[in-house]
Amino acid sequence: MRSAGFALAVAITVAALAVASPALAADDGPAPLARLDIVDRGQGPEAWAENLLSGPIEVVLRSIGPAPPAQPALPARATVPARARVLVSRIQRADAQLVLEVVPGHPGARPLDVEYAWPLGTHVLRVGQGWGGVFSHRDDENRHAVDFAVPEGTPVLAARDGVVMQAEARFAGGGLRSTDDTARANFIRILHDDGTMALYAHLAPGGTSVAAGDRVRRGQRIGTSGNTGYSGGPHLHFVVQANRGLRLASIPFRMFGPGGILRFSETAAGVE
Repeated sequence: MRSAGFALAVAITVAALAVASPALAADDGPAPLARLDIVDRGQGPEAWAENLLSGPIEVVLRSIGPAPPAQPALPARATVPARARVLVSRIQRADAQLVLEVVPGHPGARPLDVEYAWPLGTHVLRVGQGWGGVFSHRDDENRHAVDFAVPEGTPVLAARDGVVMQAEARFAGGGLRSTDDTARANFIRILHDDGTMALYAHLAPGGTSVAAGDRVRRGQRIGTSGNTGYSGGPHLHFVVQANRGLRLASIPFRMFGPGGILRFSETAAGVE
């Protein structure tokens, strides 16, 4: 079985000045991370970033083509708290085209050395792809991801206390027909107290037991495993990530598994 990785680093919203960003259609992909709003209070257009997640995000506002006069100058960066709005820049030209790039998490995250709990309601350990897996764990977001091969319907448990930033369960079906399906995997993203985030991906259709904003405890059931999105077989894709300044990076982690401490390494099997 080949287990695919999962990427959800950057969402892009495009808007013309004085025109609101269009909503994402239900079948286009995961729900948007943020919204770009253009407001003119009579002193020129203002570009506001609205965070749609239950956790912080980092944004950068860029122009399509030559940058218009703006304060602060473009590209302009900002960090937006959970469910909040932040003024990113004041634009001095009404015909500018803008792009808002979004990365989940706070760029100041400082990961703690924490032992993660086993994230599945099973005592069977089978790794389909580990750290540095050649199939889909070579990019920064997934380099330290692990694909635990389990039957569909296996309970998924929180490996650490945290707050649910995102929960997506609308998608059905999976396979390796197209990498476009990468964005159509059901998932849960949980924010930890140190700013890191755990991603639990390829969940079953309707396979989330929590909602954005919920606080969860280590060992609590949060969902059900599946085979949605770009996936070579039923599995749980688990990775711990941090925002490293407008980019998501996976970070090494320790975990206590069914038979004791798991020692992950960048080997063919991915676990010792």
